[in-house]
Amino acid sequence: MAVFRGGPVLTLDAKGRLTVPARHRDQLVAMCGGQLIVCKHPDRCLALYPLPVYERFEQFLRGQGTEMENWKRVFIGSATELEIDSASRVLLPPELREWAALQSDVKFMGVGANFELWDKDAYAAREALTFAAGRPEPLRSYVIE
Repeated sequence: MAVFRGGPVLTLDAKGRLTVPARHRDQLVAMCGGQLIVCKHPDRCLALYPLPVYERFEQFLRGQGTEMENWKRVFIGSATELEIDSASRVLLPPELREWAALQSDVKFMGVGANFELWDKDAYAAREALTFAAGRPEPLRSYVIE
């Protein structure tokens, strides 16, 4: 499975299209033919998955009990299929852009098996809170050997 890390701040165009960074585009085309799923994320950003990764996540969700029904609605109910176009862009649905407050500058961030799309200022504010809270013990005591 691919691991995606980091990423730039990109500009959302007037039609709601975002250019997939070149460093990820080729890998996504090879991995899933450029087929992606975007959905709501509980942290008020958007989650962007390569199709096979999302399909595993959806299968997991479908296997959960009734206590997860509302989360199934969030993740599966907001899921929208996207395809990387010939200009390396994806068109984000207006209702998801609005929900995540994506205006112009969007942080396109690899976070492992998927990406998160954040409003640049919203992410900066969240990151500032994270730093203000201090590092948790496992991070303070971790030593790279």
